[in-house]
Amino acid sequence: MSRHDLVDEMDELIGNPEERMLSHGVKPTSSRLLVFRELARARHPYSIKDLEDRLLTVDKSTIFRTLTLLLQHHLIHAIEDGSGALKYELCCGHDECTLEDQHTHFYCEHCHRTFCLHDTKVPQITLPTGFVAQTINYMIKGLCPECQALIQKKIEMF
Repeated sequence: MSRHDLVDEMDELIGNPEERMLSHGVKPTSSRLLVFRELARARHPYSIKDLEDRLLTVDKSTIFRTLTLLLQHHLIHAIEDGSGALKYELCCGHDECTLEDQHTHFYCEHCHRTFCLHDTKVPQITLPTGFVAQTINYMIKGLCPECQALIQKKIEMF
């Protein structure tokens, strides 16, 4: 899937940010809309630091409070990629993040970026009786294509 296809798909899924927030019981303030729109533009999950670097007019505590609120109202979900910082991305569904919205993530151990692999679904598993899954964090770690090519080039030089 190309970046343009992904952006078009996200625009179609997100719809009007103000309406989306209101439908989830969140008042669409200017700061909340800035955070929401930045996550919508993102090509990969963002940490609080990533958002802070991009939203220079919004302080860190406002970003944190906004992310917490958006998480509570199922507008975004958090990803633990092993880097020590949670990463955030928009939920694709309009009602709330469901297990069907979950997709595989890839963490590059060289450049430390996290990628969404939207077309790679999380494998289905059967849980023991009495267990109910509410979220899934399926993370693959290794080298992204860019870093793999860079390392391969270095190896060929020697």
